[in-house]
Amino acid sequence: MANCSSINTDINPTKTLHKSNCSSSFNFPNPLKTHHLNIKPKSGFNLKIQFPVIYASSTHKIDVMNKGHGNEDIVKAIKGSFSNCLSETYLHQTVPGLKSKIRGKVRDIYDGGDYLVLVTTDRQSAFDRVLASIPFKGQVLNETSLWWFDQTRHITPNAVLSAPDKNVTIAKKCTIFPVEFVVRGFVTGSTDTSLWTVYKNGVRNYCGNVIPDGLVKNQRLEKNILTPTTKAADHDVPVTPDEAILILDFNSFGIYIVEQGLMTKADYDEVSSKALSLFEYGQRVAWEHGLILVDTKYEFGKTSDGTIVLVDEVHTPDSSRYWIAHSYEERFQKGLEPENVDKEFLRLWFKDHCNPYEDEVLPDAPEELVCELAWRYIFLYETITGGKFDLPDTAVPIHDRISRNVSLALASIR
Repeated sequence: MANCSSINTDINPTKTLHKSNCSSSFNFPNPLKTHHLNIKPKSGFNLKIQFPVIYASSTHKIDVMNKGHGNEDIVKAIKGSFSNCLSETYLHQTVPGLKSKIRGKVRDIYDGGDYLVLVTTDRQSAFDRVLASIPFKGQVLNETSLWWFDQTRHITPNAVLSAPDKNVTIAKKCTIFPVEFVVRGFVTGSTDTSLWTVYKNGVRNYCGNVIPDGLVKNQRLEKNILTPTTKAADHDVPVTPDEAILILDFNSFGIYIVEQGLMTKADYDEVSSKALSLFEYGQRVAWEHGLILVDTKYEFGKTSDGTIVLVDEVHTPDSSRYWIAHSYEERFQKGLEPENVDKEFLRLWFKDHCNPYEDEVLPDAPEELVCELAWRYIFLYETITGGKFDLPDTAVPIHDRISRNVSLALASIR
C-alpha cells in the first residue's frame, strides 16, 4: 500500500512507552461526566494469569477485560461456536444466480448481476494470512458497519441496499477508487513506518500536513489529518524511489493521486471532505459512548450515475483503533499506553510460537485467546451502538442459514 513519502502507515495499536508531562490537547467533554462505561471485570477468562509472558510483553495490557466479562451467556456461546465459525463460503454453489467469487482477507464478494453480495466471515488475518476463525466476528463487523452506515447518511450516501443476514450485506455495484482514505487524530503507531516513528525521526510534513514540533507519543494532533494510501484490488502497491521523491515535491499526496490518474481532483476533494467529516462525527459518537476513535480508514466508490458512495466497512474494530476514554488523560500524563480493545495479544502469541511470515503451517491459537478476542469484538459492538448483541441460533449451520437468506433476498429484488 503506497502512501506519502513511500511510507506504509500502520493503524495497529502501539507498543513503545514514552513518558511525558505534556498535555494531550484532547478537548472533548469529560466522558466520566457524560457516560458511565461498565467495564469492571467479574468472572471468566484471565489472560494475565494464563498467559503471563504475552501479557508482560505487550504494553496493550488487557486492563479492561483480562479477568472476564460477567456475561456467562456470551462466554458460553463463544465457547460453543468453534465448530460453527464461518471460515469459508461457497454461495456460488448454493445460491442460484451468483457468479464469480472474490475471496478477501475477511470478506467474500459475489457477483449477483446488478448487485454485489458481501459476506463477512469469521476469519482473523494478520501477517498477510489467516490466523484463526473468531466466533461471531463476521456478524459483529457486518452489523457494526450497518449501524454506522445508517448513522452517517447525513454525511454521505452509501452502497448498502439490504442486509438479509447477520453476516451479509447486498450492495450496489460501483467503481471503487483505488485509494484508502486513512484519517488520524493522534501521533501513534508501533512499527518503523508508523506515524509516531516517522515523526520521532524528524518528519514534520506528512502527506501535506504540517505537524508541529514538541509532540509526544499518543498525543492528540492539533487537528485530524488525512493520510491516503493507494492500493490494488488484492494487494498493496509499493512506491518506487522516484515516486517517493515526486510525492515529497508535491507536498501533498492528493496531488500525486490526481497526477497518477487514480482520481479526478473534484472526486478527491469531495471524498477527502467526506472522510474528515465521517471521522469527526465518529469521534464524537465514540466519545459519548466512552471510547476514543483514534484513527480509521474509509473506502469510496462511484455508482453508474456518478454518485460517490461510502463502501466496505465503517468504524469497525478491524478498520479502526479505539482507546478507552475515561483513563486516557491520566495514563497519558503518566507515560502509559492507553487502555484499548485490540487484537495485538493474538499477534504476539503467534510471533512467540512460530514464524508467522515464513512457516507453512501455523499452530492453533489457544482457545482462551480466541474467546477473548471474540468477546472484544462483541464488547465494541455493544459499546458503540448501545445495543445488545443478538446471538445467532447456532443449531442451524451458518452457511446453510446464509444461503437460504441470500436466496430469498435476491429473489425478491430481481
